[in-house]
Amino acid sequence: MASELLELTVARAAERIRSGELSAGEYFDAYREAAAGDPLNAFLWTAEGPDEGGAGEGELSGIPVAVKDIFCTEGVATTAGSRILEGYLPPYTSTAVKALREAGASVLGKTNMDEFAMGSSNENSAFGPVKNPWDHARVPGGSSGGSAAAVAGRLAPCAIGTDTGGSIRQPAALCGIVGMKPTYGAVSRYGEIAFASSLDQCGPLTRDVTDCALILRALEGRDPMDATSVGIEGGVELPSREDLKGLRFGIPRELASDAEGIERGVRGVFESTVELIERLGGELAETELPHAPHGISAYYVLAPAEASSNLARYDGVRFGPRADGDDLTEMYERTRHDGFGDEVKRRIMLGTYALSSGYYDAYYGRAQRVRTKIAEDFARAFESFDFVVTPTSPTVAFELGARTDDPLAMYMSDYCTVPMPLAGIPAISIPAGLAEPDGGGPELPVGLQIAGPAFSESGMLDAAHALERAIGFDSVPGGGS
Repeated sequence: MASELLELTVARAAERIRSGELSAGEYFDAYREAAAGDPLNAFLWTAEGPDEGGAGEGELSGIPVAVKDIFCTEGVATTAGSRILEGYLPPYTSTAVKALREAGASVLGKTNMDEFAMGSSNENSAFGPVKNPWDHARVPGGSSGGSAAAVAGRLAPCAIGTDTGGSIRQPAALCGIVGMKPTYGAVSRYGEIAFASSLDQCGPLTRDVTDCALILRALEGRDPMDATSVGIEGGVELPSREDLKGLRFGIPRELASDAEGIERGVRGVFESTVELIERLGGELAETELPHAPHGISAYYVLAPAEASSNLARYDGVRFGPRADGDDLTEMYERTRHDGFGDEVKRRIMLGTYALSSGYYDAYYGRAQRVRTKIAEDFARAFESFDFVVTPTSPTVAFELGARTDDPLAMYMSDYCTVPMPLAGIPAISIPAGLAEPDGGGPELPVGLQIAGPAFSESGMLDAAHALERAIGFDSVPGGGS
């Protein structure tokens, strides 16, 4: 019986709980038991039972949700995957988690992640790497790898993560599930530990598009605690479209046919999916995003620059472990040396350099101008197209350790996902099929990315729903070893 419960969609489980056919406690216990035997290192903490009042009458009544450990939860350790916050107990709860609870959901647990959301493989966590449920020798993607692996591995029915340069969409693609980065400002960032404040955005990871819409419906909204939040006007509609008639899809050469580093299998699945879009009635044509190839370069100036400022607060004085030192400066240095991992240190140094006197205009200023150009490219494309489609990740899941010594190769994992947050627009990744990695190996999930204009979430979910139905992807992992 428990295994059957783990296969229910969020929508179906909530419906059965509301009707009295399924007990919220029984449903939570099934997932608590699954999470307790976590073979993926996806969880850093799991709850003993549902939140008080978690069943309620809300749309997510009785649904357990896995929460990336970057969202503050009052009285529960929140580490952002870092030793520098080990044991930190926030005195408040993030707005995103509050919104889920208000909709009737309960926090199942806090999920593992790349330290401070910096990474594309979930190997940068201070608490060990997460394993991909399709092949335990491979990465789940990052930085929301714990959330993605938990959902794909039937350890949670749904999860939330954060996306700064692709950290929801890329792990969703590598784990064979749905992941969405909403428009910047659609969801409050209050209580979300900051990486790059002008890019970070909370979003859902689910097994299908309808569940994605349900979670986003609970999350979105204006929050007086976050001045950048505006919500989604009219809210989020549940998807129902069964075809793509009347919709125009642009294929940007720079992120698809002409993009370097896209594996042969990924390209094949993408081309097959494009043909399916046409069979469903969608109109297809090439479009241009001429500045998109510079997205990675701009992102790895802007995001580290913001990180160097945001992470200055971790000094051993206010929270987290403190190292001993002969004076205040030495205490700061030792605390940060011991507390931060290599990737975080790398990005702090990159960001501090880019913001330093004499280099600001050459690096940060120029990157901001590239960001503006990328946003203008998308705006121009959306004058002719409703959506833009690309592969989500250039590759399927790669082996653990394969890129840890090559930061540039790791950064290129986000080649197709970085331009969207730079432009502030929404994008969703849905599973499109399976492909072998270049060089051979097991067939692994491939994601299709659909991007749209700001606040086009409902229309995007509708299109993704029609395509999802036609693809018929089986989200049950083919079996890890």
